[in-house]
Amino acid sequence: MSSVVRGSQLVRLLDRWQSIRGPAGTRLPDYAALAGTVRGLVRDGRLALGVRLPSERELAEALAISRTTVSAAYRELRESGHLSSRRGSGSWTALPEGHRIATSGMWAPTDELDVIDLGCAALAAPPELTTAVGEALADLPRYSGGAGYHPTGLLELREKVARGFVARGVPTHADQIMIANGVQHAFDLILRLLVSPGQPVLVESPTYPNVLAALQAHRARVSTDNLDPRTGWDPDMLLGALRSGRPTLAYLIPEFHNPTGHLMPVSLRERLPAAAHRAGTDLIVDESFVDLPLGAASAPAVALFDRNARVLTVGGMTKPYWGGLRVGWIRAAAPVIARLSALRVAVDMAGPVLDQLVAVRLLDRADEVIAARRIQLAHQRDALVGALREYLPGWTFTVPAGGVCLWAELEAPVSTALAHAAHEEGVRLAAGPSFGVAGTLERFVRLPFTLPEDDLTEAVRRLAAAAANLDHSHPRERYAPALVA
Repeated sequence: MSSVVRGSQLVRLLDRWQSIRGPAGTRLPDYAALAGTVRGLVRDGRLALGVRLPSERELAEALAISRTTVSAAYRELRESGHLSSRRGSGSWTALPEGHRIATSGMWAPTDELDVIDLGCAALAAPPELTTAVGEALADLPRYSGGAGYHPTGLLELREKVARGFVARGVPTHADQIMIANGVQHAFDLILRLLVSPGQPVLVESPTYPNVLAALQAHRARVSTDNLDPRTGWDPDMLLGALRSGRPTLAYLIPEFHNPTGHLMPVSLRERLPAAAHRAGTDLIVDESFVDLPLGAASAPAVALFDRNARVLTVGGMTKPYWGGLRVGWIRAAAPVIARLSALRVAVDMAGPVLDQLVAVRLLDRADEVIAARRIQLAHQRDALVGALREYLPGWTFTVPAGGVCLWAELEAPVSTALAHAAHEEGVRLAAGPSFGVAGTLERFVRLPFTLPEDDLTEAVRRLAAAAANLDHSHPRERYAPALVA
């Protein structure tokens, strides 16, 4: 069952639709302005694909215009391929034939000189890593006498992760924790357990590209809840998508969302688990960035409001510590953890013992490491913001209050072309469509602030040169970086 957008909800998205202009600033007829605004919402990913729009009568009443105007707008959208209608059933958002853009495609990272990589939102290792590795090697003999297989993870690491949840007010025992080989591995294991091919999964749009790739590999049927680039989640839209779509699973990033940087409000966190339970939906809550507020007040974990064991929380060491340390975790009800562990034996047996010991030692230094990370990221974020305002003043964005990336809106839907042009200027860039489905989000680009300040300033200067030289009349070969993290 597809998601439905009500007339009042679509009115909020349409905003000042009657103010858009045609060539040379000419005023468009209302039906053309309405159709053009809806097309823009679909192309930019602000209105999800496959969503049923309100009836002509309902939208006309919500906009206080004639039904004839709405009928003409819907007809124009059908003719342009942005609306699919069935008599007596309704109309659904779509993209024209041939407008799908795949989010896959890989290149191998190289050591090219003078290339600034903005495709990967990850930090270099902290100086404490070397000490932690040495201490972990000294700990290794305690485990090396056994077989080394721990499908659920080392007990001492599970206990430490559980204490972290307890410190945030979420009662947790070690038997509710499973250690995985990173957050992506944790997500894949949950998909194997809970989702069969063809079942519906709800994700935000934009969202983390590798999650979309995993869903495609598992042949899940993906639907989206679209975030406003300025304000984030629309509670009515998200809860409505759960209620009407009844997805098997929903994947959400409430903590400094990747890529927009938004922090989900407490009021929505409180309502999510109960709404998911009523819809028969399990929630995967990705807390990869929970340790990285940059001036924002902390928010309670979504799991705190879970009364029906519907929330599976994933997190890990990758973003706050180092991407090369492949340690993640899942917090869920103990029976779910037991089922995940049994399933894992058929996948990869267990995680590396040494990596988990290193994680234990780094978590012992969490206060020191995380405090330094927050200072570092705040300076780098401010450097990126300053460079954008100087070199690309036409780009708009909300300054993120945490996390590691900024979601910028371009002056035109040219993100893929810009990524190609930027590579020629020595900048790797993840184009907006990598973070959505079916070619939307061409007006946006993700900019991580995980590099040194001078590199970020230079990258923006090069992006400005690429944008200035972009030839819109000669489309370039589609381009997307392979490794988006």
